[in-house]
Amino acid sequence: MELSIREVKARFAEAAGAASRGERVVVTRHGRPFVELVVALGGSGMDFEKAARVRRDLGLDGLTVGLPPDFDDPAFSRQVLGLED
Repeated sequence: MELSIREVKARFAEAAGAASRGERVVVTRHGRPFVELVVALGGSGMDFEKAARVRRDLGLDGLTVGLPPDFDDPAFSRQVLGLED
C-alpha cells in the first residue's frame, strides 16, 4: 500500500491495520517514498523458556560457574589486569 501524507492523515486507521497484518505501507511525500509504517515488536526481553531449551539441548543444564570470593573486589581486578602497585 502506498499513500501520500495527506491520504495517511485521512486513512490512518486503515493504514495502521494494513501494517499490522504485515502489509508494506509506504508513505510518500511529493511522490517519493518518505516513511514506512511497520509493526512495533513486542517486548524484546529475555526469553527464559527458549534459553532453558538451548541449555538442555547443548547439555549445559548442570553447568555451574565458580567465581573466586574476591571477584568483585577492585583489588582483584587490578591483580588480574597486572596493575599491582
